[in-house]
Amino acid sequence: MNKADIFKLLNDMWIDYLRLNPEAQKIHQLLQRQNPIIINDHIALRTFDIESINIEVLAAPFLSAGYYWADEYHFPVKHLYAKHLQHIDTKLPKVFISQLLTESLNQANQTLIHNLISQIPKAQIGQTDFCYSGRYWNLSYADYQQLLVQSEYAAWVAAFGFRPNHFTIFINQLDSHNSIESINDFLKAEGFKLNSAGGEIKGGAEEYLAQSSTLANSISVQFTDRTAEIPSCYYEFAQRFPMPDGSLYQGFVAASADKIFESTHTR
Repeated sequence: MNKADIFKLLNDMWIDYLRLNPEAQKIHQLLQRQNPIIINDHIALRTFDIESINIEVLAAPFLSAGYYWADEYHFPVKHLYAKHLQHIDTKLPKVFISQLLTESLNQANQTLIHNLISQIPKAQIGQTDFCYSGRYWNLSYADYQQLLVQSEYAAWVAAFGFRPNHFTIFINQLDSHNSIESINDFLKAEGFKLNSAGGEIKGGAEEYLAQSSTLANSISVQFTDRTAEIPSCYYEFAQRFPMPDGSLYQGFVAASADKIFESTHTR
């Protein structure tokens, strides 16, 4: 995959993301009034640890475009594992991919997830657009609720399939705001609700990364037995700080990311 292909992939992912989160478009347009260029810090994808659709599978098109594995993260309480990719071209966003450790769920939910994944046409897996190709399976609202009781993350992936969970504005490159506190105040003044789990700001200069996010907006999702309003996607904001060697920290902080995951929790 060449540079043009990766730019197309990233743009197509952005368009898909906006369908689920039109609120992000509003925020983006508000910031564009004072910021002609808005840099995306990272994109997040979610999946299960089942071999045919795991982290490695979703990462394939990025690896073929010159991305490389940078670090890994563990979330024992939420039973998640994640890795992130970077590109030598720092203008390209990092890609954070997490997966649920399926065997951490009860047997009924494990069986349900395997049944959902079995409905994916084999020819689709591994296609360049697979990471934003959506939901392939039939899902009842009752099954969604069954997963929700044990794992909000599992329920989200079951409801939405494969697609960006969030994009992230890189605060350091904004002309209009020079801190995460400033961007948060701006968002609240404009009427946007922020994820307050663990505090509105996750992390800080001591961790070399500060993050905040909107709460996921609710959208109508069609299940086999009904249509229901459920949380979809959110917009994140990241401020990175210099490490002792003077370079900006490029990784993620597991304790902060753990709370960012809760932006899609049902409320």
